[in-house]
Formats: sequence, C-alpha cells, structure tokens
Amino acid sequence: MSQQDSLTERYGAPSPVARRALVTVVVVVAAAFLGWLGWAALFHGDPQVSSDLVTFTVDDEHQVTARVDVRIDDEDVVASCLLRAIAEDHTVVGEVNFDVTAADLEDGNVLEKVIRTERRATSVDPVGCTTPDQPRPR
Repeated sequence: MSQQDSLTERYGAPSPVARRALVTVVVVVAAAFLGWLGWAALFHGDPQVSSDLVTFTVDDEHQVTARVDVRIDDEDVVASCLLRAIAEDHTVVGEVNFDVTAADLEDGNVLEKVIRTERRATSVDPVGCTTPDQPRPR
C-alpha cells in the first residue's frame, strides 16, 4: 500500500461532483465580472458631456474670469456645469452654475464665465458638467 492510498483511505478522495460544481461557480463569477467590467468601460468611457478648465484670471478682489472647454456628445443634451473660485485658505469664495447646449458651442467649445467672489480668489476648481443621464461631473 502506498502513502497516497493510505491518505485516500484516511481522509477520502475529493468528489468529482464537488470539483465540477466549484469550476462552474468560478466560471460563472468570472463571466459576470468580465461582463460588468465591459459595461463599465463602455458606459463611463464615452460621457455625454465633459469639460476642462483652459485658463482663469483674477480680475479684482470680487471677480474671476474662467475659460472652460466644454464638449457635448449629442446636440439634444442640456449640460449643467459648475465652477468654483477658491481662496488662498482653500475655502470656496464663489461659484457659478451654468447650462450649456450644443447651440451654445457653435462658435467653438471654449466658454468664458465670470465668477463673482466674496473675497480674493487664488484658483478656480472646474467641478465639471452633468446631464440628466450622467450624474457624475466630468
């Protein structure tokens, strides 16, 4: 009698049914994960609207002018964009929320927006743009 036979007699042999069930469960979970990963990449990889801050200038103690590059995927989409003016101590001192349509971007993607501030701002935070179908700002 070999040592392997002794171990099999003592502890029993693995069940072929359990092995097949485990392999099946692993394959189903892996397929579900890959399906979710593909959906997430397609859905989040092509947003309806996206925006980037091009530049900003601090005009005076109570005003900042920002230039924003907004890209809209569909001409029927109305996007809502948010810009925040930040002070030296990292507090929000002003913000502007504006709506953009494809018609607003006919002369180019760059929009100029004025942000009124309660005191001097040192930077502008482009929070991003959203749509009814895209709640995460981009």
